[in-house]
Amino acid sequence: MIKTVKAPHILLPRKGVDMSKYAVIACDQYTSNLEYWDSLKKEIGEEVSTFNMIYPEAYLENTDNDKYIEGINKNINHYLRNNDLVDIGECFILVERVTSYGVRRLGLILAVDLEDYSYEKGTDALIRASEATIVERIPPRLKIRKDAPIELPHILVLFDDPKKTIVEELYANKDKLEKVYDFELNKDGGHIRGYKVNNTKEVIQKFDELFHRNNNGLLFIVGDGNHSLATAKAHWENVKKGLSQEERENHPARFALVEANNLYDDGIIFEPIHRVLFNVDKEFEHQLRDVCKGEYSSFTYTKEEGKKELKLPKNAPKAYLMVQTFLDVYMRLHPQVKIDFIHDEEELLAVADKNKGSVAVAMPALTKEDLFDYLASGTVLPRKSFSMGHANEKRYYLEAKKIIKD
Repeated sequence: MIKTVKAPHILLPRKGVDMSKYAVIACDQYTSNLEYWDSLKKEIGEEVSTFNMIYPEAYLENTDNDKYIEGINKNINHYLRNNDLVDIGECFILVERVTSYGVRRLGLILAVDLEDYSYEKGTDALIRASEATIVERIPPRLKIRKDAPIELPHILVLFDDPKKTIVEELYANKDKLEKVYDFELNKDGGHIRGYKVNNTKEVIQKFDELFHRNNNGLLFIVGDGNHSLATAKAHWENVKKGLSQEERENHPARFALVEANNLYDDGIIFEPIHRVLFNVDKEFEHQLRDVCKGEYSSFTYTKEEGKKELKLPKNAPKAYLMVQTFLDVYMRLHPQVKIDFIHDEEELLAVADKNKGSVAVAMPALTKEDLFDYLASGTVLPRKSFSMGHANEKRYYLEAKKIIKD
């Protein structure tokens, strides 16, 4: 029996908390859109909210990092002392998310053993990264997690269940489950419902059966939030150094809270992740077109000249590898150039319009076919190769779990 999946003690806000203000979008969204986060902060006001327990990446460059992190932990500890966060017991949460586009996505909130996760290329770990991990992005996130008493995940992991034997069966019997939340998400995030799942041993058994049925050495791949999971892993590696073997077995920092989604869920839609380059020179677009060749018609965009066709390979992984390899080399040679990764075409054009001297590069969407087989070989996709849905479809912070020993 695999021991990768664990039933965690889940924390949810107490009754009376305005859930539409409590849950907010993942911190790595709208990173070039301060207006989004400023208006969200204004809407929330003084209400209990996950906004006060996270560090939006849009604020990283214009705030005192240490002071902001200190404030996050102060807020978390206040919420815990004030019983604004309540332990609803050892369980899973079945999540039903209906986006503003009318798409329904099912997920299961559970904990995974970080000993079974690796982002290294060629790994045979049961949980693997789908895309290349930028290790330089881990230390600043680790600084946030270091003294935090809880985690609020936006991590989505995928499992390969074409017969729909786990989440879909739970959903078919949702009327027998206790509903723990049901509300409208802010900022056009759609509607979300959560159901408490107590029969965790049966669910874990089904994951075990699925793993052995697939027989490819993979249980989960990380669909969203890989750097957050990599940070959780790094934190655990630091924590466990001071623990005995017995203490390591069930330490809360060893297990990371995630939302698990069936790859074959109709609501799992792979969206492209576009690029915007800032402070580029006049030769950038010419050099990019000299490198990029293929049959797929994409485009670059500037406010001054609009869209220009860019030819890329039809195979999406090859297209991302081609473009990102060029961008990495270009940025090493031009250290003044910055990059941002944008999930929606409308947002892509808006960001380029706001920033003089920027060039937007539109990317293709990855398909689901052969994804697990591709990753089972030990290969990873180029970084930022796909996104599961539009920006406002990303996971909102909601469930939490302690990562310190009481």
